[in-house]
Amino acid sequence: MDKRYQVFVSSTYKDLKDERQSVTETLMGMDCIPASMELFPAADEEQWEFIKKIIDDCDYYLLIIGGRYGSLSPDGISYTEKEFDYAVEKRIKVVALIHRSPNKLSFEKSEESPEAREKLQAFREKVSTGRLVGYWDQGSELAGLVALSLGKTIRAYPAVGWIRASEGSSEELLKEINELRKENERLNQELSQIKALKETVYDVPDLAGFDDVFELHGTYWDGFASSIWKVKFTWRQIFYYVSPYLVASRSESSVKEVLRDAVCFANEYLGSAMTELEDQDFQTVAIQLKALGVVKVDVSNCVGGVIDPLWTLTGEGEKLMVELRAVRKSAI
Repeated sequence: MDKRYQVFVSSTYKDLKDERQSVTETLMGMDCIPASMELFPAADEEQWEFIKKIIDDCDYYLLIIGGRYGSLSPDGISYTEKEFDYAVEKRIKVVALIHRSPNKLSFEKSEESPEAREKLQAFREKVSTGRLVGYWDQGSELAGLVALSLGKTIRAYPAVGWIRASEGSSEELLKEINELRKENERLNQELSQIKALKETVYDVPDLAGFDDVFELHGTYWDGFASSIWKVKFTWRQIFYYVSPYLVASRSESSVKEVLRDAVCFANEYLGSAMTELEDQDFQTVAIQLKALGVVKVDVSNCVGGVIDPLWTLTGEGEKLMVELRAVRKSAI
């Protein structure tokens, strides 16, 4: 059955009036239903509550950012940014088109105050984080960008849409309802998994952070007698050393060897074959990395009747590992 998708067009108004008109015409040419504030009469209720109801009825959210941050709501955030935040909160697919060089726009299309320019830059960065965005230089480019970007989004993420009541057969509607039911079950399962993960987060008052220092202890054989060594690492350094070995599950005993070798690497006078890491210190490392939410430990592993817990990275741990270990471009 033929569907029409309702698209909320969000942007500042006065500086992008012509661009909005072009985009609206493009959407109508795509058999979409454009929804934007200039198309609606003023409502008796609160303006923001009215905007939210319109967004709730939309299938996609199209954001156009030029050189202005826009008029501010009572809480100091522009209505354009509030609309974006609400669409993300409602899990509406976002298509964002951002001006490539706002500093090159004419004065009447730009923000005058440094504060507004800072807010605009922060908004641009927020919108660009975690999603693909399109960039434009001239208003004449927007029609093509909208057709391309929204078309791809519709094909990749088909929404519920709207159909004429006379066109919707009972069989087709039942199929669509069944698909929505399956999607709802999938999302509920994901939500349950997220809740389960949250339950494993430890709320420890005054927990030491990644940049706090911890002193490791152990013994080494200098050829004549056993001696005590002490090494100070930040928790970030400790995680830096062990995290690559936890991409796949790793036994606790082997993780201890990895950390011991890291101590020896940091202190050349220690010989790894003759060095021991204090087990109490290592157990503190295990607990601290769990408390920091970057490592999870499975105690079900049993070798020869001896429990040897398996260490693996959490999702947050994998992100931090990549941030710490990924190689950046060299400064020229």
